[in-house]
Amino acid sequence: MFGAFFARHPLRALLAGRPGCPFPRAGEPAWQALDPDLRAQALGLADQYRDQPYALLTAGQYMAFVRDGSRRAFEEPYFQRRRKLCAALLGVCAGGDPQDVLQAADGLWTLCEETSWVISAHNDSTLERPLPDPDRPGLDLFAAQTGMILALACELLHDPLDALTPMLRQRAWREIDRRVLRPFDTRDDLWWMGLTRRDLNNWTPWIVSNVMLCALLAPDGPDRLCARLERGCEMLDRYLACLPDDGGCDEGAGYWNMAGGALLDCLELLALATDGRAAFWDDAKLRRILAFPARAYLGGGWFVNFADCDARPLLSGERLERAGELTGDDALRALGRATRGTLADQLADTPQLWRALNLLLHPARTPLPAPAPARDVYLPDLQLRVRALDGLTLCCKGGHNGESHNHNDVGSFMLYAGDEPLIVDAGNMTYTQKTFSDARYTLWNVRAAWHNVPLIGGREQQPGRAHAARAVRPTPGGLELDIAPAYGPEAGVKTCLRSLALEAGPELRLRDRIDLDAPREAAWVFLLRERPAEIGPGLLRAGRLRLRFDPDLQARVDERPVDDPRMARCFPGSLYRLTLQAPPAARHDRTFTAQADARPAPTTDRQEA
Repeated sequence: MFGAFFARHPLRALLAGRPGCPFPRAGEPAWQALDPDLRAQALGLADQYRDQPYALLTAGQYMAFVRDGSRRAFEEPYFQRRRKLCAALLGVCAGGDPQDVLQAADGLWTLCEETSWVISAHNDSTLERPLPDPDRPGLDLFAAQTGMILALACELLHDPLDALTPMLRQRAWREIDRRVLRPFDTRDDLWWMGLTRRDLNNWTPWIVSNVMLCALLAPDGPDRLCARLERGCEMLDRYLACLPDDGGCDEGAGYWNMAGGALLDCLELLALATDGRAAFWDDAKLRRILAFPARAYLGGGWFVNFADCDARPLLSGERLERAGELTGDDALRALGRATRGTLADQLADTPQLWRALNLLLHPARTPLPAPAPARDVYLPDLQLRVRALDGLTLCCKGGHNGESHNHNDVGSFMLYAGDEPLIVDAGNMTYTQKTFSDARYTLWNVRAAWHNVPLIGGREQQPGRAHAARAVRPTPGGLELDIAPAYGPEAGVKTCLRSLALEAGPELRLRDRIDLDAPREAAWVFLLRERPAEIGPGLLRAGRLRLRFDPDLQARVDERPVDDPRMARCFPGSLYRLTLQAPPAARHDRTFTAQADARPAPTTDRQEA
């Protein structure tokens, strides 16, 4: 797409000289006109971090990843440094404590002194070589993001830093050039560039967006800027070729910040560099990519959360709203407005200074209606179906088990009553060494045994692209598909025809017809938000959920306390796995129905005088 456009309209001719920074420098009038609440948030962050020293980074912390699998040992102090620098920058710009300039200078110098900007989990470390090579800088997500933070600090704090000494900005730009721009210019072996691999994911737009911003602000000439933007666009074209035409993200809506949202950042930076002459807002596929979160929204902050997606992700609402404005998508604008969040949200995980500044300087002005949940969605490439009827919402998928951030979940589903989860997907946990290793499928939350799919002959679904749904067909009420290939040939599953539909009542009707090469047992898994209790033959209640099944099935309940802090943000307390076991047979034909009781009316406590 980008290559074809720039073949017709050479980028060098479109560049608008040396583009300015998208944000005003400290001391300029725009900072005096900040929304009072947002200004208070910026000053509050500066106050919060002012008395915290920049955290120490040690060799032992870096080596912890290969020694005991811990990412947090290094990442917590690594990101604390970047949050503190971002907070100091926001404090200076918002007119806070004069000492914040020195705090920012200390942060700039501290990050320049780091041996590597690549986090330990991305270093391809081994027990024999557990530390980074300072003479061969890598370029991962957070090296690029660190470059972006330093580039913005150099630009926005230009005068206050130079009043201390010009050496600070000079040193920072040397390090940005050495660690970000030069590797981007000269290396072709980095997988996310799409030259050695074709299975690209959010790494590509996330890194390219940060590199583009560094290139726009770098004290280089237009020829180097043009070359870097063209090179970045080549990578984005390879990334877009990996994405389905329906705009779906197999990493889930929670990864839109880094995938579609990062692509939006690239598009805005290209428009900035060309004074609006390189604009792609009418491209149909791009519009579908940007709109994906609105098509996966379930209400109340809940989203369809297959794969490594949190059920209640922290989306960058300002970016969603901006995407809606640029594409004329009112549903996306409304969702963005409802999820704008705070400045602290933008710095909470991996600090997004670019996003924090956009939130700060592009405040919400006019009221927008509350976002409407998705009601009838089918994405044919992703094979994702969302269907709502009279207060119940069904989310189900086909797909394959080789997706990015994959869980073994072909044919799985979720059920919500309004904005209340009943049958759920556990979602993501805090990343460790196992998460992206050969041991990934030893983690309970990614295994089929903890998703809403049958276990056949004691076997679970298997990972890999070949383990996929077939004969997938959307229906008025939901989805029909054959999930037999997901189990592999050794499971002896000839067909496993699954039908999911919301019907009048409303109720969910699930039917599985399983044909096997020999008699084998089968068990159906339902991951529930509330503890289930039997209230009659073939009838269970779990909170508001009532689940009916054949009375001859043997029920078992396993409680899973949610002790992972990331998952606990969505599902505090426990989750409950209900397993319904059938005796061996060559053919299983079972139907399950689920309904939701009315929400209890609120009670009013009265205190007597």
